[in-house]
Amino acid sequence: MKAYKIKVNGKEYLVEVEEAKEGTIASQKKPEASGDKRDSSGDVKVEAPMQGNVFSIKASTGQIVKKGEILLILEAMKLENEIISPVDGRISAVNVKEGQVIDSGTLLFEIAGK
Repeated sequence: MKAYKIKVNGKEYLVEVEEAKEGTIASQKKPEASGDKRDSSGDVKVEAPMQGNVFSIKASTGQIVKKGEILLILEAMKLENEIISPVDGRISAVNVKEGQVIDSGTLLFEIAGK
């Protein structure tokens, strides 16, 4: 593991880099677009994975959604991030509004699973 100091827009960051062995591909875990937490009733709680601005809500209360369907667009760091449904089910609650600024971990949706 090697440590490097890099400067981005005048701000310095210390990063550590690990060299991948020859003939292997460094595994890269895809960031989760939404949390999948169930409450005591079995409903799935979809939380914001990062701080941002609710740009567009694509699902409404009562709507049936499929796993992988886009629920919301979250704007963070000038990028539009798709928040997707982690399960098949029916939207039982939408807990945010378009234009709302939210923190990481904010409860976005509740989905009643099948």
